[in-house]
Amino acid sequence: MGYVTADMVGPKPRSPVVAALLRGLQELGYAYGKDFVTEVRGGEAGPEHFRRLASELVRLRVDVIVAPGPMLPALKQATSTIPVVMAGALDPVAQGLVKSLGQPGGNFTGFSLQSADAVAKRLELLKELVPDALLIAVLWEQTVIEQWRVAEAAARERGWRLLSIEVRNHGEIEPALRAARDARAGGLLVLSGGILYLQARRLAELAIKSRLPAVYSLRPQVEAGGLMSYGADIVDTWRRAAVVVDKIVKGANPAQLPVQQPTKFELVINLPAAQSIGLAIPPSVLLRADDVLQ
Repeated sequence: MGYVTADMVGPKPRSPVVAALLRGLQELGYAYGKDFVTEVRGGEAGPEHFRRLASELVRLRVDVIVAPGPMLPALKQATSTIPVVMAGALDPVAQGLVKSLGQPGGNFTGFSLQSADAVAKRLELLKELVPDALLIAVLWEQTVIEQWRVAEAAARERGWRLLSIEVRNHGEIEPALRAARDARAGGLLVLSGGILYLQARRLAELAIKSRLPAVYSLRPQVEAGGLMSYGADIVDTWRRAAVVVDKIVKGANPAQLPVQQPTKFELVINLPAAQSIGLAIPPSVLLRADDVLQ
């Protein structure tokens, strides 16, 4: 079995999402080292290395590959035969990974985060945090251009001003934050596709240094130091991916396994991050939080 992720060595990974996947396999009766072994390739090096990592796994002829969203396009180019379980694709139909959610029609199946659906909600949460902000900066990547369009439409409908800042590589992150600060943006909406997600810790540090309240897509970005996230419960998604792996191992055709959508969304708040920029989280937001990091 191949995994494209980081922080995993043997049966006791440091990564909470991979730990969730292995826990899901254990719940189904699989024992690490007895029923399966893993080949791991980490994606922390950045998108420029994704194609090489994908090719390495394909050459090993693993039985199934489990991968997060940023790695999926590279895997699509690398193999049309090895089953790939998407542990959270941004929008698999729009990305050309599957023909449809109901009938994937190829070697890809798994889970769609349907990230665009939550963009307007994240924007509303950010405005609750900084109701007096006249301008919201939006960091986005080409892989999530549809999310930017959703944010733009939501802001237009509500009469809010956005500053669009596209990031094309990790070297543009610091200038992007500087541009947001120089424009006197009152908040930051981060639409992550690959670069911004992999650079979550650095991005969070820069946002705090700039004293910009920022809302992200997924919990790991808050655990890396970000202020707040709203999106699919990614740990639960990886745990549920074990069920798809089990079906494929037992002979199911991924082309006929419908792509599933999130069943759990979570709002996560990092109080120390809020304190570091002198931001008081409104009680109405705190009460709705699924988890508050102390």
